[in-house]
Amino acid sequence: MNAKSLKVGKVTIGGKRPAFILGPCVIESEKFVWRMAKKIAEICSAEDVHLIFKASYDKANRSSVRSFRGIGVREGCEILSAIGRDLKVPITTDVHSPNEAEIAGEKIDMLQIPAFLCRQTDLLRAAAATGRAINVKKGQFLAPWDVRNIAEKLTAFGNSQFCFTERGTTFGYNNLVADMRSLFWMREAGYRIFFDATHSVQRPGGAGDSTSGDGTIAPILARAAMAAGCDGIFMEVHENPARALSDGPNQIPLKDLPKHLRVLKAIHAAVS
Repeated sequence: MNAKSLKVGKVTIGGKRPAFILGPCVIESEKFVWRMAKKIAEICSAEDVHLIFKASYDKANRSSVRSFRGIGVREGCEILSAIGRDLKVPITTDVHSPNEAEIAGEKIDMLQIPAFLCRQTDLLRAAAATGRAINVKKGQFLAPWDVRNIAEKLTAFGNSQFCFTERGTTFGYNNLVADMRSLFWMREAGYRIFFDATHSVQRPGGAGDSTSGDGTIAPILARAAMAAGCDGIFMEVHENPARALSDGPNQIPLKDLPKHLRVLKAIHAAVS
């Protein structure tokens, strides 16, 4: 079953070129996220790849009560919207409640549904009602074919502008495994698919009061996913992952981004 392409701003998901969702895990400060957005946009322009910029205004699912969460939905969406207008790139961010979906839907090009919330009917309904494109992270607890039920909900709520992101499947305690067959099966079902390389290498709760991970493996999984056949790659990128306020162990160092994009572009061209 052939999936229809999905337009998010000037980026086509499912076109002849791969799309990339890139950005830091969370808005650590306004200055930080502007700096990251400008640098990532410059790199993507130089490498001639399609960018959707991503950053979270709130990390609502941190392991510890002491963990940094973010700056909040209204201020965060204002900042992200300004970045999108200034850099002329589409923006995505994750929403955690129907109220947040309504607020973000006024300013954000593509709403991201977090993996743990991917079956929350009221959240899906609110996201669909915004008329924005929607990217649903497949829950770590779902089989690939289970996304059909999510797709049917969104379609029933009047929004067919959606895609899914594979981000690994729970494999025992504190571990995830990325099954490349999942990409094939979900695309065969007629959906546009991203592969989330950085969340797929998480070890949830692996550091006790925080999530650890194997960031060095993320580019390897991204290459495998591109070869297996997906419409784009999702990677969180940070100028200094060791000092990141969230998901540091999994993020790609900004300085390494150009070489990763070149390799991934080449693989996509080879298998297309």
